[in-house]
Amino acid sequence: MISVRFAAVTHPFAEHIVYFALFSLPVSTVVFFGTGSIIAIAGYITYIDLMNNMGHCNFELIPNWVFSIFPPLKYIMYTPSFHSLHHTQFRTNYSLFMPIYDYIYGTMDKSSDTLYEISLQRKEETPNVVHLMHLTTPESIYHLRVGFPYLASKPYSSAWYLWLLWPVTLWFMMLTRIYRRTFVVERNRFHQLRLQTWAIPNFREQYHLKWQKESINNMIEEAVLEAEEKGASVLSLGLMNQGKELNRYGEVYVKKHPQLKVKLVDGSSLAVAVLLNSIPKGTTQVLLRGNLTKVAFAVAFSLCQKGIQVTVLREDEYEKLDKSLGTKSEGKLVISKSYSSCKVWLVGDDLTEKEQRKANKGTLFIPFSQFRLKNLRKDCFYHTTPAMQTPKALENVDSCENWLPRRVMSVWRIAGILHALEGWEEHECGYTISNIDKVWEACLKHGFQPLTVPTQSKS
Repeated sequence: MISVRFAAVTHPFAEHIVYFALFSLPVSTVVFFGTGSIIAIAGYITYIDLMNNMGHCNFELIPNWVFSIFPPLKYIMYTPSFHSLHHTQFRTNYSLFMPIYDYIYGTMDKSSDTLYEISLQRKEETPNVVHLMHLTTPESIYHLRVGFPYLASKPYSSAWYLWLLWPVTLWFMMLTRIYRRTFVVERNRFHQLRLQTWAIPNFREQYHLKWQKESINNMIEEAVLEAEEKGASVLSLGLMNQGKELNRYGEVYVKKHPQLKVKLVDGSSLAVAVLLNSIPKGTTQVLLRGNLTKVAFAVAFSLCQKGIQVTVLREDEYEKLDKSLGTKSEGKLVISKSYSSCKVWLVGDDLTEKEQRKANKGTLFIPFSQFRLKNLRKDCFYHTTPAMQTPKALENVDSCENWLPRRVMSVWRIAGILHALEGWEEHECGYTISNIDKVWEACLKHGFQPLTVPTQSKS
């Protein structure tokens, strides 16, 4: 309790001792008379520290509807604005942490309610660029900044001790079923741009359920319209918020709202540029394996145009690519039954573990998916999902974006930032691909840098 209070307020050490003694009286009393319980003591300490930290945070975060639903709460729980008057007006608002005693003895400051209302009317920061993501697994909430900052500062990975929090996790999952709106995950600033990351309270598995499609699309559409209302110039669609089956890479919203001012960006053009620059120089043949997304088609086309042979393993994949590329493939699209013909694999979501184990020693796996590949081979090399190192000018980058290292950002998120920086007026959604070279040059111009050479798996 003392350690938490040190973070909340600044007092001389002797005063901390007095505080501890004072707040220990209720606990000591029930223990002395043998009427205490672990739940009661834990609840008391939690409430005391919560109130103390909140009261000194100098930020009004309790919405007015809380007191409207349960009016007596204003007498047993104070607010940051209520306690701030104790430090500015003196001889008022003495109570910690139950204002009822100030009401009883007439020491409540008369401006308490007015200050509370004014504090709630603070002007909300309007974003220039919004990146719309979603939760991945039930435990991913703990890896957000609003969860555990320690976990948020590291790339996402499963931790055994999070299983101990499953009762809380289950409660949160139920809450997401009720609270069907986006929430702000992170706020950043890059030069004059105000950036925000919003999250949809849905998990990855829910995007695979057909009966969830309409609900998810409605939430994405609401987020787009909210970004428009707040004056954002660009909204980038991250993770599965831009699925072909879900909304045709965001094209559905543009068709439905033709007067939309906020530009929708799916980041495919920059993803293709990063993938092309991740392939080692001198490569003459690559294996393309995985769910054929918009990015996969565009990469295959670009590689064929560069004279690099694109090999596929399945008949259906070959037919889809051949139909799309036609004569544009320059004869570089081939089908093979051999997994060992290529040392560079471009892989998507549905690459199986069995297929991965058939690769030659020293094979380089480069994902074109937004989700990381499970690293099974110690004798192979693995690239991250398409991403870049952010410039130092990008502020407030204290947490990791999913499984990426710190200060590394997915290209789908960067694409929205570039769109705003360059002032591009077109939507990048649907089956549209922007000029790859133009996007790549703009990315480097603004300080985003390619990642280093991939390392071998440590699994």
